[in-house]
Amino acid sequence: MKKLNVFVFMFSLLFASFSLAQADNVRALMMALDDEYKARAIYSRVLDDFGRVRPFSKIIYSEQRHIDALIPFFAKYGVDVPDDSYYGRVPGYDSIQQACEAAIIGEMANVELYNKIFELADDPDLIAVFENLQWVSQNRHLPAFQRCAE
Repeated sequence: MKKLNVFVFMFSLLFASFSLAQADNVRALMMALDDEYKARAIYSRVLDDFGRVRPFSKIIYSEQRHIDALIPFFAKYGVDVPDDSYYGRVPGYDSIQQACEAAIIGEMANVELYNKIFELADDPDLIAVFENLQWVSQNRHLPAFQRCAE
């Protein structure tokens, strides 16, 4: 009986640590998707207000690909994909210049967010996607918006 109790205790610890790890991966995933939804909504608003201006007209498709890269992990973790609460609810900008300057701040914040997210995640597949998304934000989106703001 004592051995059975020890086994049950050890099994519960193992299950609890697995649940905690999964919860951290889910939290990281939710944070990433939320930020990608926000970027897509902001860039969509810029396009609605100013027409098909670069780099927004190109980067909005990239934001959708970021979202598409995250979606399969919700099924993996057995979690429903949250709705986009940003679409149609973000403020506009007075000029493209102002939008580009705001996008620079947003992309820099995105890179920093992924640094925090890396601390939460332990799924190598999820981390690889996060690394890719962060790399694109830092090395593609940010320079494009910096050129736009010049």
